[in-house]
Amino acid sequence: MKAEETTKRIPPPQIQVVAKALSGDLRLRILEALGEEPLSVTQLTEALGVAQPTVSINVQMLEHAGLIETAAGSGREKLCTRVYDSLLLELPRKPGDMLSALEEIAMPVGMYSDASVTTPCGLVGPDGLIGNADDPRSFYLPERANTWLLWLSESGYVEYRFPNPMPPGVKLDAIAVSAELCSEAPGYREDWLSDITLSVNGLEIGTWTSPGDFGMDKGTLTPTWWVGGTQHGRLTEWRIGQEGSQLNGFSCSEVRLGDLELQYDRPIIVRFEVKPDAVNRGGLNLFGSRFGNIPQDVKMTFSRMTSATPKTPI
Repeated sequence: MKAEETTKRIPPPQIQVVAKALSGDLRLRILEALGEEPLSVTQLTEALGVAQPTVSINVQMLEHAGLIETAAGSGREKLCTRVYDSLLLELPRKPGDMLSALEEIAMPVGMYSDASVTTPCGLVGPDGLIGNADDPRSFYLPERANTWLLWLSESGYVEYRFPNPMPPGVKLDAIAVSAELCSEAPGYREDWLSDITLSVNGLEIGTWTSPGDFGMDKGTLTPTWWVGGTQHGRLTEWRIGQEGSQLNGFSCSEVRLGDLELQYDRPIIVRFEVKPDAVNRGGLNLFGSRFGNIPQDVKMTFSRMTSATPKTPI
């Protein structure tokens, strides 16, 4: 490796990750121990006099920050190598420099700010039902924060409030909202249509018609104790760009990013709704990261405008 290649340049969005990795005494000692030659996790454990699980956790943090690399050694044990001898921090110069091109916020499904539900309805968490089945009052219990799956029948909505992570002066190219969803039928029915509409800041973005309530195939993440009901949904994404909105990659409305009137100090209000006048009032299931097939909660993605960002085609 050439001398100049032993210096790692740290761009502004990565500074906090690297700083966190360097903030622990044990992680600095690991880098010190790797200064002369690669060592296995077992060798680091012996050299530092620290339990193996603790060493492994700190090695992962250093690897995530790009300060060390790991590879399978003899006997499949992880071999750790220090990659750089010095760091060059590129300090931010203007608002937004600390941000990545994409910023994501994952909202647990139980952290809704408002809901309108009628029976049948319910919430499921790590210990089973939250509150009582078919009791709308359960939607207001504090335990709802641990929800893995929620459902409502016929028409109704759940609404979330997302913070805007972009500081003043930073321009956005698009925002996207995605979640795993499906209809809600008694038990389950693969052919149960439901029109699920997403609104952002009071503007309707688009309506996805869920083809059914999927219970025939077991969800990849669905707990083994959950039987006989909804198992999984389908990942659905609404995207609002400079030229209009898309649903799963297809144009769905003329609502543009500017129409949302996003403000730095105001929440972004996101509503999943089966409207009372919908053609298919088939309820909805909303899945969290521990239920269904997709390991994510309700996710909002912010795409920052850069000089190389093309306009979103519609």
